[in-house]
Amino acid sequence: MASPYVNDKAARAETASVLGRLLADSYMIYLKTQGFHWNVVRPQFEPLHPLFQEQYTGLAEAIDDIAERMRALGVKAPGSFSEFANLSSIAEETMRQARMQC
Repeated sequence: MASPYVNDKAARAETASVLGRLLADSYMIYLKTQGFHWNVVRPQFEPLHPLFQEQYTGLAEAIDDIAERMRALGVKAPGSFSEFANLSSIAEETMRQARMQC
């Protein structure tokens, strides 16, 4: 009986590539969420501040899991902002650009 587990180099490389893009997107969302957490103001401060903290904390755990899975596949996980920016499908947005109203 054939093994249900795929363990060839091409499959691992493709999986790692997809995980790299997921990691970059997750990190960009993490950065945006943390920025909103730091900059939220009244009257939405009370409900949003803890919500943003909960979200970026969960994202940090997911980011670590994704990066560790990439390493388990034998591929180096991206670890710089320039790498994340190049891989991500999510554009960078500064707080100045967002002009937060909250």
